[in-house]
Amino acid sequence: MALDKICFLAADGEAAQTALNRLRHRYGHAPAERAEVIVALGGDGFMLETLHRHIERRLPIYGMNRGTVGFLMNVYREEDLPARLADAQAVRLHPLRMTARTLDGATHEALAINEVSLLRESRQAAKIRIRIDGKVRLEELVCDGILVATPAGSTAYNLSAHGPILPMGSNILALTPISAFRPRRWRGALLSHTARVNFEILESDKRPVSAVADYTEVRDVAAVEVREDRDIGLTLLFDPEHNLEERIIAEQFLP
Repeated sequence: MALDKICFLAADGEAAQTALNRLRHRYGHAPAERAEVIVALGGDGFMLETLHRHIERRLPIYGMNRGTVGFLMNVYREEDLPARLADAQAVRLHPLRMTARTLDGATHEALAINEVSLLRESRQAAKIRIRIDGKVRLEELVCDGILVATPAGSTAYNLSAHGPILPMGSNILALTPISAFRPRRWRGALLSHTARVNFEILESDKRPVSAVADYTEVRDVAAVEVREDRDIGLTLLFDPEHNLEERIIAEQFLP
């Protein structure tokens, strides 16, 4: 990897900014429009932000953890960065495309790398009808919300909502309820990555719901469609000893 083709970006935190200055001084820096790879310094939130910001350029992104969790990041180390980039393993991701129609008839689209979640806006539980590929699978879900997660996002909000961890390359999406009240024993479903998931908000005036694609929120939705967008591919780079597939497997055996 040519040193003049690396774009270094960092979150606002002190640790990330210090690392940014040190790495740019050591290796130089290229603007994103001339770069062959982006090195993102921060946590998982900054990695998602970087992926979204540069989604049109589709540059490979190599993260180093200067944040909190760092599930999507590699270990921070200043030495031998060009060699690490050359040896890194690529993981290809396809985001979810959310199409939300609001109560006033407007349509909004957004992409999600981790998940699309529907969340109640008030003290009233949400009531949601669920269709998969045009067929009603659940007539009425009474809940705090529901989400559709990708394998990359299955260890994030989905896991906190007691959803399954999905292996990379499994071509599966997780449909996970959030605090389901009725049906009380429904724990969600595993869907093919080709599935089109449609949510219809019932009693939407009384029980308003917002839809969130990663960090893009649309409030007061009437209906939401979620599908994988195979036309968009994102590339993350990982050190061979810390690849994402291994992390997802290891996460399932934590005490």
